[in-house]
Amino acid sequence: MHQPYETRYVEDRSPGSGRLAPRAAFRSDAPVVGLDGAWRFRAATGLGDLTAGFEDPAFDDAAWDRLPVPSCWQLQGVGSPAYTNVTYPFPLDPPRVPDENPTGEYRRDFTLPDGWPAGRGVLRFDGVDSCFAVWLNGVRLGDGKGSRIPTEFDATDALRPGRNVLAVRVHQWSAGSYLEDQDMWWLSGIFRPVQLLSRPEGCVEDFFVHADYDHVSGAGTLSVDTTGPAGLSVPELGLVDADPAGPHTFAHVEPWTAEQPRLYEGELTAAGERIPVRIGFRRVVVEDGLLKANGCALLLRGVNRHEWDPETGRTLSYETMLRDVLLMKRHNINAVRTSHYPPSSDFLALCDEYGLWVVDECDLETHGFEQVGWRGNPSDDERWREAMLDRMRRVVERDKNHPSVLMWSLGNESGSGDNLAAMAEWTRSRDPSRPVHYEGDRDSGYVDVYSRMYADHAETELIGRGEEPPTRDPSLDAHRRGLPFILCEYAHAMGNGPGGLSEYQRLFETYPRLQGGFVWEWIDHGIARRTADGRVFHAYGGDFGEPVHDGNFVADGLVLPDRTPSPGLLEYKKVVEPVTIGFGVDGGKCVEVRNGHDFRDTAHLRFRWWAEDDGERVGDGVFDVPVLAPGERAHLPLPELPPCKDAERALTVVAELAAAEPWAPAGHEIAWGQTVIAPAAPAPEPGRVLPAVSGRGGRLTLGPAAFDAHHGRLLAVGGLDVGALRLDLWRAPTDNDLLGDRVADRWRAAGLHRLTTKVLDVAATGEGLTVRTRAAPAGADHAVRATYHWRSDGRSLRLDADIAPEGEWPCPLPRIGIGFSLPGWIDTVDWYGLGPGEAYRDTTAAARLGRYRHTVEAMQTPYVRPQENGNRRAVRRALLTGARGGLLIGGLPSYDLTVRRWTSAELDAARHTTDLVPGDRVHVNVDVAHHGIGTASCGPGPLPQHALGAGPVALRLVLRAL
Repeated sequence: MHQPYETRYVEDRSPGSGRLAPRAAFRSDAPVVGLDGAWRFRAATGLGDLTAGFEDPAFDDAAWDRLPVPSCWQLQGVGSPAYTNVTYPFPLDPPRVPDENPTGEYRRDFTLPDGWPAGRGVLRFDGVDSCFAVWLNGVRLGDGKGSRIPTEFDATDALRPGRNVLAVRVHQWSAGSYLEDQDMWWLSGIFRPVQLLSRPEGCVEDFFVHADYDHVSGAGTLSVDTTGPAGLSVPELGLVDADPAGPHTFAHVEPWTAEQPRLYEGELTAAGERIPVRIGFRRVVVEDGLLKANGCALLLRGVNRHEWDPETGRTLSYETMLRDVLLMKRHNINAVRTSHYPPSSDFLALCDEYGLWVVDECDLETHGFEQVGWRGNPSDDERWREAMLDRMRRVVERDKNHPSVLMWSLGNESGSGDNLAAMAEWTRSRDPSRPVHYEGDRDSGYVDVYSRMYADHAETELIGRGEEPPTRDPSLDAHRRGLPFILCEYAHAMGNGPGGLSEYQRLFETYPRLQGGFVWEWIDHGIARRTADGRVFHAYGGDFGEPVHDGNFVADGLVLPDRTPSPGLLEYKKVVEPVTIGFGVDGGKCVEVRNGHDFRDTAHLRFRWWAEDDGERVGDGVFDVPVLAPGERAHLPLPELPPCKDAERALTVVAELAAAEPWAPAGHEIAWGQTVIAPAAPAPEPGRVLPAVSGRGGRLTLGPAAFDAHHGRLLAVGGLDVGALRLDLWRAPTDNDLLGDRVADRWRAAGLHRLTTKVLDVAATGEGLTVRTRAAPAGADHAVRATYHWRSDGRSLRLDADIAPEGEWPCPLPRIGIGFSLPGWIDTVDWYGLGPGEAYRDTTAAARLGRYRHTVEAMQTPYVRPQENGNRRAVRRALLTGARGGLLIGGLPSYDLTVRRWTSAELDAARHTTDLVPGDRVHVNVDVAHHGIGTASCGPGPLPQHALGAGPVALRLVLRAL
């Protein structure tokens, strides 16, 4: 009679049973059977709904569905995704989990190839969420937890010649889930590859490459610890079948850095297999209070990266991982924190090859315990120690041979406790060549760097000065003050933003202790969904009926879900550019070029310049810059320029790749600087001024313009309907407006989204039209007075608007400007101003002066949750055109501009991009200013200089119909 299944492993704190010891991830020429593909699959509701005998090779699974492996089953139509940031989606009752525990039963057969060598067979699972048990040919091999860390089983005794049957039972929830409360979608299944590996007799089971570099002498020392006899060959270094243990010393080697990722190709040879080895020489230390590599203090220009694909979730193709690495390199990013678990080994191999420093993080987060005062937190419960140590061992052992790995991270947001201290102690004993990182303990007693997240600019500067508040434990204060500082998370890239990046970067460059940070985060975790008519949008928390969720907080990346760079990524690229080009020296009469690379000189770059008058190029050429060593700067004369007359002249200097790099073609732009050499000439006063004339139908005419005689509202210019121009103070709140300091709540409480207007006076005179208004919300005595002075020379219409607050304003303003609408046939925007992408007052670094042309649609940024977007700053003039004409808007001297096919109210009401349906009007905002963006969704709001306080402003425009 068949015995009932043993399922106690699901709620057992142990990391598993029957597993092999962790070891390095590597490929060899020993035979491999890939087990990815279509598996038979049955979804069970819980432990009371399991299939008896499913592990029996004779079990008939023909009626079962098919599911691809690797994949996340919720994205294959089985169950639903769920998103939480902190809150566990089940009761806190460790180590127990609910009876409603979705379980996947997987089966597949495979054929053992002829000639399978003698020795062991190892069954390897690279990632299974969250707990699983494995049977091969009816023999139970074991079980495991640790979703994003490999688990291997010895399959030797269960393997058969010919046909074999593999059965795997995967549970969504387990005791391990309490250690995996990362800020991401809860998804389940065999989501990384599965393989059967041959380990021939006499093979190398594991090895540890030690490749040290002496930056003073340039010498390298190489030794490789192996578990069995092997020979080491590195042809470039003259090693042929040498003893791996060495140590082998070389008088000169080229070191590995993220800027120049030099790898030496080697090979380990053992009985039955050959193992390619890629060797990077480097030395990482914390010395003199600084994090150094190869003797140089690092400045990390980093991002946090979750593994994500909008169609397949945490199952990523090699091509997708390569795309991430290339995008990072092309946007001046030099470091990745693998939040909050180790990524696919293939990603780390790409970091080795293309050059990215990696903070490799353990698969650990217990953030949800914070909501109960950290009661029961596994980090300080000895019963969880082995599980936590096991996770750390498996990360370190798997990834120890990657030169890109700069530091080991114990995990994320897991409070503090003795288990974390034990993890740090084991890690140092196993790999003393890398520092240990962890953010959650402010006293930093068991780490080698002081790490924080979302410290604001003021606190970050105090830390840079070594003037931060003391530790809670006085005995640790001197230790922490002697550590380098890293913002492991900052500049929360949720929706429109992040703002304030430039100010952070200036602090990093000013105080040596501040060694950079990692923007949160790389990608929006939207899940691709389609409307009934086939339009794609990206779902977020709550879109799948989750009873507990955190909304669109999961959409907080520098790239959109489809990996389109957001304006935030372009801003970050500019802010962290490794070469800076400035003009603020010698009275603006010379160019200052500074090499901000940590290791590399500028020989790989070429510099070019061009000059533009009112956006038209009038000259260009090569800019001769001497080769600069890291940290070196040069002051160079401006290039010879042609005469400039009655135009605004801008000079732009760019640094670009002189030749192709593995990650970008020749000509790829690395950095740029721009200055206005000659400002625009003042706009001439109208040669004549026409009177306002009463017309039929309650209208006034003023040159080409028509006004409502009663309200004084502009209705048309040159016959072009402008939809009743009005004062506008409202914007569709951004994620940063809605969260954190919740400034959007104050805006709504102040009634800024529901202003009503009182016309105080309409005065038509021989010099034009003056209209005085008062705009205020119902129930409030604060208001904004606007006086519009309209004049015309018969061809153009000039507006001089003076806007001033009245009463006590309870909040900053979202925007100050005017809004109007144009016919829907308007489809193109040409402008001279900052561009080409959107910019706000604290996100302007990447915008440069020029002439640009976009469709109205291309003026938008499709954030996962619609919000204020698409603003262009410092616009001198814009031409909005379509098949029937258009409107020229000139600024005196400039203005902010947005153009879209929906109103701010419609943008505010939309939950997804597909909710935005173009209407029959194009809606235009011309603003004096916007409130800053900041990163209040998680972090500081706009800095004081970027807040839009209620105060008097002036808007000067010229309108002309075409």
